[in-house]
Amino acid sequence: MRDLLPPSVAVAVAGPADWTGELLPAERACLSERAVESRRRDFTAGRVCARRAMATLGVSPVPVPAAADRSPVWPAGVVGAITHTRDYCAAVAARGAEVRSVGIDAERHKELNSGVRRLICLPEEEDRFARLPAGTSWPAVVFSAKETIYKVWHPIVGTWLDFHDALVELDPDAGTFTARITPARIDAAPVADPPALVTGRFSVDDALVRTAAVLLPR
Repeated sequence: MRDLLPPSVAVAVAGPADWTGELLPAERACLSERAVESRRRDFTAGRVCARRAMATLGVSPVPVPAAADRSPVWPAGVVGAITHTRDYCAAVAARGAEVRSVGIDAERHKELNSGVRRLICLPEEEDRFARLPAGTSWPAVVFSAKETIYKVWHPIVGTWLDFHDALVELDPDAGTFTARITPARIDAAPVADPPALVTGRFSVDDALVRTAAVLLPR
């Protein structure tokens, strides 16, 4: 993730020991006793990485519990995001005075079936895929970008975004994406200044699609 984000955002990527690292009491309380092992490992790696990213900012170790909707609850003055997929986890953090919101996402680089594509991609996005270079699962890139966009949107607005609430344009040469939130969502937002346009970066290799976006203070 470091290559996709500015220096103002601290990045921590999970190493082998982080998946079974120590949780703080407030974090452990967020895990159900019935949580499966994969959920425990993902949650643990995310929180260990979150605290390591905050330490880079000079923030003393504090818990990053989960809200009712499972989104991470960052300490006052800090914004951040966590992502995990099979064998990969990362967390980012920044000071709220320098960054309004940040989002990251990682997904396995694979083809998506037609049903999943209909849920994720708008017709305009599907039309553009045929004009993009071969060899990349562009629907997977759009999927990851929309996950990142949601992580930028939610801490500011406090509401969900559907996959069809953002129209994503990809620039494969620059490795960037631009997302426009639908006017209906902007008009319905319960805050005065919701993000209508989100720009970010992406990277694709054989294994992973990674996306990231930063919204700066106005």
